[in-house]
Parts: sequence; structure tokens; C-alpha cells
Amino acid sequence: MSHLHIPDGVLPVWLWVAGWVATLAAVTVAGRVAERVDVRRRVPLLAVVSALMLVAMSSEIVPIAYHINLTVVGGVLLGPALSIIASFIVEVVLALLGHGGITVLGLNTLIIAGEMVLGWALFRGLVNLAGRSRVRLIAFVATVVTLAVTTTALVGIVAIGGSGATARESGALDPATLRFDNPFSRGVFSLGLFSGGEDHGHAEREQHTVEAVEDEQGPDETGLSVGRFAAVIYTLGPIGWAIEALLTAWLLGYVAQVRPGLIWGGHWQRSGGRMPGDEGTVN
Repeated sequence: MSHLHIPDGVLPVWLWVAGWVATLAAVTVAGRVAERVDVRRRVPLLAVVSALMLVAMSSEIVPIAYHINLTVVGGVLLGPALSIIASFIVEVVLALLGHGGITVLGLNTLIIAGEMVLGWALFRGLVNLAGRSRVRLIAFVATVVTLAVTTTALVGIVAIGGSGATARESGALDPATLRFDNPFSRGVFSLGLFSGGEDHGHAEREQHTVEAVEDEQGPDETGLSVGRFAAVIYTLGPIGWAIEALLTAWLLGYVAQVRPGLIWGGHWQRSGGRMPGDEGTVN
């Protein structure tokens, strides 16, 4: 959900240039921080997590036009520094496959990296408060809060970019009326790794939406109004957040059982001591 599928030439130049500058600075700093840890042992994990996120972001839950990110899972497993590097790798590949333009790559990296780092921070903070035994509940809460924050950031970027940046797929939701059509008329799940996320089989529905938008904005403007775009996002978003939170909770709960060192290693090992709820943790 928190990914800009915006082609080149839509956003203001100053905005996407600022995104690129901030991204290059963040990746540079993250690379230097990563050198302080045993990064060679974590490169395979970085590669696996990046590939997992890439496949997830290329897959769509069709009725709600939601792309699973698995960013909180990646953030928890990699930590903040490697999360920034992983987000840049993923966004470069997605941009080359047509999921957004090259110019918005910087902004997309910032959003996804922020999602991973915020998810990691919330997960760590909640574990310190509630203990490791509640890992699934903590993962669920951390994911919902993280996605709500980053989705709001996406809406803010689109608001700055103007109405040309508001065009988006809305699945079974009609953006003109905010009503759901038959959710199974287009299937349930779509894997579009090489499709660029485009859907060319519904010209009639798209024409209806264009006509409704023109009635609202005038024929010379493209995309939805920012208000309508936000309404679409916040209608579809919570459904996707809940689905992703459940998936994240299951994945991190499973990893905590079979390979606890992937989650509880690193900063938790260095901090030492026991946290509330550790008594029931499998080590």
C-alpha cells in the first residue's frame, strides 16, 4: 500500500530530487554503520529478506488492490541499517520492472525504509514492555501502527505532488462512489512481477471512473482529487493493514519458535538481562 506507483514526469522536480538526495545520504550512512557489525555473516539474510519483500510487493490482493510489503518482518530481522540497504535494493528492482518511475525511486526508498525502521523500533519497544512471550500480538500491533503512519506519509507526498499523482488502482472499490463491486469478479490474487502493476482489462470501469472524476474536477485535470484519493486509501488501507499484520504476526511468531536467534540476536544479546515474559520463550 505505501508505495508510489507514479510514472516519471508527474511529481515536481524539486520533490523527487530531494527524495534521491535523502536516499543516497541514508544509504551511505547505513553502509558505514553496517560495517561496524559482522555484515559478511548477514549478507545472506539481507539477500533473502530483500527477495522476500520483492516478491511480496509484486503480488496483489486483487479485490482491495493491496500489495503486501512484509517490511516489518524485514525490519525486525535486519535491524535499521541493513533495512535501509534492503529497501534501496528492492526499490531499484521494482523501478526497473515498471512499479513506479525511476525519479520516484528515492521517495519510495524513504517510505519503505521508514516503514522497516519504524516497524523494528515499535517491535523492539513493545517487546521491552510486554516481553517475548507476546511476540505475535506485538508484531500485529507494530505492523498496523507502522502501516498507518507510512500510508499517511504517502498521502502527504501525493498531496504535494498534485492531482496528477493521485491515479491508482482501487480493486473492487469504485473511487467515484466509494462502493465495492463484486470482489471476486477479477479474481482474488494476482502475481504481477513483470507486469508493472498495470491492469488493461477493465476499460469500461475505468471510463466510468474518468467520467465521474471529470464531473468533480473538470475534463482538463487527471487523476482523483487529493481528498478523494485519501478517501480511497483510508477505505482500502485498514483492510490491507489487518491482513498484513496477521501475516507478519504468524511469520515472526514462527521464526521466534524455530530460529529465535534471527529475532533475539544482535542488540538484544548485547543488552543482556531478561525481559518480562522471557520465562516461556524457547531458546
